[in-house]
Amino acid sequence: MQNISRRDFLKQTGLATMSMMLPGFLQGTSFKRLYGSRAGKVLVVIQLSGGNDGLNTIIPYRNDLYHKYRPRLRYKADEVIRLSDEQGLHPSLAPLQALYDQGRMAILNGVGYPEPVRSHFRSMDIWHTASGSRDYRTSGWLGRYLDAQAEAPPYHALEMDDTLSLALKGDTRDGFATRRLEQLKRVAHHPYFAAVADHADEHHHAQADYLYRVMAETQSSAAYLYSQAKQRRDRGSYPRERFGNDLRRVADLIMADTDTRIYYVTLDGFDTHANQRNKQARLLKQYAEAVCAFTDDLAANGLLDDTLIMTFSEFGRRVKQNGSGGTDHGTANNVWLIGGGLQKAGFYNDAPILTDLDEGDLKYTVDFRRVYSDILTKWLEADASAVLGGSFEGLGLL
Repeated sequence: MQNISRRDFLKQTGLATMSMMLPGFLQGTSFKRLYGSRAGKVLVVIQLSGGNDGLNTIIPYRNDLYHKYRPRLRYKADEVIRLSDEQGLHPSLAPLQALYDQGRMAILNGVGYPEPVRSHFRSMDIWHTASGSRDYRTSGWLGRYLDAQAEAPPYHALEMDDTLSLALKGDTRDGFATRRLEQLKRVAHHPYFAAVADHADEHHHAQADYLYRVMAETQSSAAYLYSQAKQRRDRGSYPRERFGNDLRRVADLIMADTDTRIYYVTLDGFDTHANQRNKQARLLKQYAEAVCAFTDDLAANGLLDDTLIMTFSEFGRRVKQNGSGGTDHGTANNVWLIGGGLQKAGFYNDAPILTDLDEGDLKYTVDFRRVYSDILTKWLEADASAVLGGSFEGLGLL
């Protein structure tokens, strides 16, 4: 058998583009052990990439300064989906009103961190790693949670994407990333796997060990996820865009009682420096329709109480509109939780204060790590202080 480099192996099997970040703990573990059923509650993280404009998502429609600072971007009171006497939803989020009215939605304003960063990449790293703006970590908050789950399968955390986010990369274990389960199954049965397996005894070094671990984990995980997803037949009505398809696949796996506790899904395109009104409206419509189809699906099958959806973006936008019909990078933003197990629904805090800005940006009032602390402690039943590297008081939402 010819020498196989790690790069050639990934390229020939198609794993380079799928970028499945797999943990290396399966050696000596039976294939059968992978086949369990989910125990505990499910967390679905939805990332709005690009910096969603929170001020035009959860709208302070009665605030005169909101209308003054955004003469072209503002939404009038009669356009907003009113949730309270002061705040309401962007018109495209109208499908979410039922969830709010049912006590299945909690909204937090002014979520951020000290010394905010306006770079997409750096701010997203901060949210992914749960670090301070001056700290640099190489593992994510959910990845560090995975580090402590020694007996869990490699797909305990699954990202619906071709690459794995830093949020799901641990110090010793990583999540599993793939969007196309059918392609994953085909890749796992590529002849190259058989060639490697046939010559396993000829290679006893780190590179070969890596190849064998990837082979075993990919084959077993691919077969399991594919078979689980195929179990459902009645899949409801989901939007046909990629985001809707991703949530449909997540629902398939939850319904099949897959041993996955964390799902990670991304909706891109929120960097709205120009023509924001149309772009954001289109994206929020995709979000709302897909999430409502997803929650309806779960509720109809008695699983919404065991599922929590957290939606966030790496930062908000500046309060004043720019000259191109858009907004530039800002700081604090809103975060919302959706699910049937909320202990405190509705608005967690008041609307952002527009009379007290930080160089034209909103001041944060809730540290995002307090949201993580709630989720880790109350939902995932983990040691939040150990995962976050410090003590952050929860919010009492769960």
